[in-house]
Amino acid sequence: MRYIPHTADEVAQMMATLGIESVDQLFDDIPGRARLNRDLNLPPALSEMELSQLLTRLAGRNVNAAEMPSFLGGGYYDRFVPAAVGALASRGEFVTSYTPYQAELSQGTLAAIFEFQSMIQSLTGTYAAQASMYDGASAVGEAALLALAQSRSRNRIIAFRGVHPDSREVVHTYVTARGGELMVVDTVGELRSQLGASTAGVILQYPDMLGHITGIEEVIHAAHEAGALAIAVVDPVSLALLRPPGEMGADIVVGEGQPLGNHMNYGGPTFGFFAVQESLVRKIPGRLVGVAKDAQGRRGFVLTLQAREQHIRREKATSNICSNHSLNALMATIYMSLVGPDGLREVALRSAQLAHYLADRLAAVGLERVRSDEPFLYEFAVRVPGPVDDLNHHLLSRGILGGMSLGRWDPQWEGLWQLAVTERRTKSDCDQLVEEVAQWMSR
Repeated sequence: MRYIPHTADEVAQMMATLGIESVDQLFDDIPGRARLNRDLNLPPALSEMELSQLLTRLAGRNVNAAEMPSFLGGGYYDRFVPAAVGALASRGEFVTSYTPYQAELSQGTLAAIFEFQSMIQSLTGTYAAQASMYDGASAVGEAALLALAQSRSRNRIIAFRGVHPDSREVVHTYVTARGGELMVVDTVGELRSQLGASTAGVILQYPDMLGHITGIEEVIHAAHEAGALAIAVVDPVSLALLRPPGEMGADIVVGEGQPLGNHMNYGGPTFGFFAVQESLVRKIPGRLVGVAKDAQGRRGFVLTLQAREQHIRREKATSNICSNHSLNALMATIYMSLVGPDGLREVALRSAQLAHYLADRLAAVGLERVRSDEPFLYEFAVRVPGPVDDLNHHLLSRGILGGMSLGRWDPQWEGLWQLAVTERRTKSDCDQLVEEVAQWMSR
């Protein structure tokens, strides 16, 4: 109540209407152990100038990828974002538009979303894509829910260990809340032994957390043989070089859209994308923009297939997701329009060439790739002879943001160091990394 500009008389009138004697009674349903029953002991208030100075000092303790070369990956990448992306996306008509509740009055926003959908559909090789989701992990979770909704008699989702652990955690939360179960497998052989009449969907990542890109068609075929949906989690930039999963039969293609024109932003916000084949269009979660004609025959854009979530279907809906990250998706649309198909391919190709150079250099100092016979693109994992965190701290002291320690998520990945190379890296950056790694190993 302290933050709402009601007078004492207005508050008293509301309490009288509700039949309560104090505002605290409004929170009686919240258990006492969940309430803050102590003084916060906050320091004295600061002036605007003092607060600005304090926040500047605190922000200065962070290190960002603009200050040193970054080899971090795992879904978020230090890719180049042209200045035009921010300049166009920050225009007032875009920044102030949260979401098109009055669709017919939001033609510009709807037109931009339609272009985004068309680009994602083309990139993933699917029939249609929706307006975007909160992030990549929630898109994977929603894909699992859609798979469960396809058949009420099936309650199992199978995911490969190579799917990002954060996404697997989200899937576990979503699926178990619906009374289903999540099973994690390592190989196609293990997948086949677990497939059955209770399997609703199979989730694989392409490329996976170790950078591997093979076996996707076999997994899709095995899922379909068992009557399950095949869900592919993809890095959108990789699809400039790799065959789109939709063309190989994947029913749902989802992923994290940050690499498309969005800065890393200390972890967000970005957006997730969600694309499906034609048979699943009516069950796709979130918003879908379509093209129509008005009474005068003029082309226009509308929110189409709205009979779900927040509208008439309510509890029968596949999902309760009803919003989207349209501003972040707009940035991706501007980025893809600027670079075009050839430019996106050049981004992926340059990244891959440098990654292969780095992998060869690391192998020469004794750090072989995990399953070195497997092809990879611009992300790979090596086994480190010692604590990965110790190596990363050494690199940080030398002005390099090293790769990720995969063991933080999974005991089976203990000692694995995941590295990603983007078009922002140089041969010199890679050489410096290898030199520091060799120095660390020789200690």
